[in-house]
Amino acid sequence: MFWSALRLALSAIRRNIARSMLTVLGVVIGVAAVITMVNVGAGATRSVSDQIAGLGSNLLMVRPGQRMGPGGGGGTRAPSFRADDVEAVSRLSGLSAVSGFETTGAVAVFGAENWSTTAVGASRPYFVARKLDLASGRIFSEAEEEAGRAVCILGQTVRKELYGEGDPVGTRLRVRQFSCEVIGLLEAKGQAAMGQDQDDVIILPLRTVQRRLTGSQDIGSIAIAVADEGSMDQVKAQLAELLRDRRRIGRSEDDDFNILDTRQIAEAATGATEVMTGLLAAVAAVSLVVGGIGIMNVMLVSVTERTREIGVRLAIGALEGDVLMQFLIEAVTLSVIGGLLGLALALIATAILAQVLHVPFIFDPVTNLMAFSISAAIGVIFGYFPARRAARLDPIDALRHE
Repeated sequence: MFWSALRLALSAIRRNIARSMLTVLGVVIGVAAVITMVNVGAGATRSVSDQIAGLGSNLLMVRPGQRMGPGGGGGTRAPSFRADDVEAVSRLSGLSAVSGFETTGAVAVFGAENWSTTAVGASRPYFVARKLDLASGRIFSEAEEEAGRAVCILGQTVRKELYGEGDPVGTRLRVRQFSCEVIGLLEAKGQAAMGQDQDDVIILPLRTVQRRLTGSQDIGSIAIAVADEGSMDQVKAQLAELLRDRRRIGRSEDDDFNILDTRQIAEAATGATEVMTGLLAAVAAVSLVVGGIGIMNVMLVSVTERTREIGVRLAIGALEGDVLMQFLIEAVTLSVIGGLLGLALALIATAILAQVLHVPFIFDPVTNLMAFSISAAIGVIFGYFPARRAARLDPIDALRHE
């Protein structure tokens, strides 16, 4: 019975191939859109997780927060840190690296090329805390750091913009108004979780940046590597207590600094990505419903066109269940064809978007099977009403139909 109904369904689809293809178009677009959005979202989440893992799971970043005015309004940026704050933090137990650092915008010039980038002034432990490896050259020495020498390490983006594929180590470039010797080149890091290019950077000794670029002794942030990841919460508590004491914050007052760890950054970034993926997939799923309505409309037209055929079948002994099965299988077949075409289209679209957005290509079998199953279910749901209508036709009235 099933195979006979399937043959009849395929025969009916072939007789109206153009209409059938237009009918399944909504299902094709819906399945392709849902699968593509979910797969690209999974790739984006994986990319964010990998980028944050590159920072290390033991990294803490301390930055000044907001200091509220009277009545909770008129907030101003809290004071930056000082060198003795960084020194005090470094004396806490359980830390493997501590570095204060200051960032500022700067234009780097080499020959006829110039590039606007981020200049970071930091101490040697910064490279350990941020897990920065060198592709060539070296980092600055303690003597160069103490003296505030004009030496720098370039990120890969800066190298590419100023030197192309050439080796910058040993050359001199200009950062704003002073000449700087390039002593090292960083390994590529890629984009950060929030989309910043981590390779678009020039790292100099902290004192060099303070004297030649910012003109102040302020330290905007502190990077801290915790020796034991399991003691992260304990270290954060000790750090908060120390900074509250040094910044003379009263018991009833809120912190005027923020302590962020990579776990919080990961949760926030992946959470935002997953929510956006869910919203996009939900919007895309609407087209599946539209496709189902299209199938129902076409099946109703088909029932009307084939009323005499249905009457003949019922008159020669076909049961209502046979007619119901025939039209239901026809609707499901249309949906399955749409699902298969949508799956193929999603594979192509996911591959293209993964290349364009620079995220990993992920084609999750479970997600794809679920979307395909939903497309088949849509055939059952939206095909049932036309199939039931066909099965309940009166044979005599159906044979009289013109």
